[in-house]
Amino acid sequence: MKNKIRLGILGGGGDSLIGIVHRIASSMHDSYEIIGGVFNPDYNENLKFAEEIGLDKKRIYEDYEKMIEEELKLDESERVQVVSILTPNFLHYPMAKKLLENNFNVICEKPMTTTYAEAKDLENIYKSKNLTFAVTYTYTGYPMIRQMKEMIKSGVIGDIQRVDLQYYQGWINPIIHDSSKRSETWRLQPEKSGISCCIGDIGTHAFDMLEYVTGMEVKELLSDLNYVYDDNTMDVDGTILIRFSDKIKGVIRASQIATGEENNFTVAIYGKKGGLKWEQQNPNYLYHLSDTDPMKVLKPGHDYNSNFSKISAKLPPGHPEGMFDSMANIYNGVAREINGNKEFDGEYPTLNDGLRGMLFIEKAVESHKNGNKWVKLN
Repeated sequence: MKNKIRLGILGGGGDSLIGIVHRIASSMHDSYEIIGGVFNPDYNENLKFAEEIGLDKKRIYEDYEKMIEEELKLDESERVQVVSILTPNFLHYPMAKKLLENNFNVICEKPMTTTYAEAKDLENIYKSKNLTFAVTYTYTGYPMIRQMKEMIKSGVIGDIQRVDLQYYQGWINPIIHDSSKRSETWRLQPEKSGISCCIGDIGTHAFDMLEYVTGMEVKELLSDLNYVYDDNTMDVDGTILIRFSDKIKGVIRASQIATGEENNFTVAIYGKKGGLKWEQQNPNYLYHLSDTDPMKVLKPGHDYNSNFSKISAKLPPGHPEGMFDSMANIYNGVAREINGNKEFDGEYPTLNDGLRGMLFIEKAVESHKNGNKWVKLN
């Protein structure tokens, strides 16, 4: 029986959606064992939740500082190896910094920090260490996204000419129009969420996805954000024009007031010889478009896919793979690297992806506040 990677978790207790996603994802490739952590700031609730999921209470701590202190007292063969940070945004930086400084590998929810300066600080610490740091841009783990990445890399659609990414949700619509609810929602509180709500929450997914599948870095952007109410300091909707170069352009559209939408994330990349389209709500289908041939539909699990796509598909063809599987592929990528088995570029989003995400958020807000002007991402 192989030794499993010892995983600690910060946050994600109770009825947290993202908590159960991470816990299930970590179990799917049989590479991790959850050892303990801090699931809730209330210690009694923390202990109660740990008991519910069957963990030893001796490894449940009052706070993350105490966890690090106590874990360092243990022999390396027992100590937590990787810590997942699943807390609200404002806690990501202090937790990740302390973990890196004490030589723990990190898996961090996005956005990685609340400011670009904090992200740069983490990068500087990370560069002085021999550690793994993953940022969970979840959708990069889908087999057909990885197939898209490989097809673009191998020139199947030719030189890229146009990109179009849309991420529409409607969950904040009933909240934004109620002033009391606005004040109670942490994503609309700058001190907890950072300078952006919509762009920082889902727009950053689209930005990371764009750079992930194309293998290129965005050079400039122009944003037009919507705050809906004058007393609301956090964007809830936005349209962002992007340029890779003078000849390669496109758009990112993100909204959390798209009434009735659930999690409508679509990615479309158009090249000189063809196009590729993918929809998160129907993730098993990758559409390959051409001027000369009928549209092709590629699905996971088949031998015609790339090796990177094939190692990311756990089920036979015709069996749907979803968000849990996608997150699991990120956890598996981290495990493969820790175990010395990393094979493909992009097995998990890196600290640099988190850094680029923070730069994107700050530049999008800057562009809007400067009167919707082009700004460079540097």
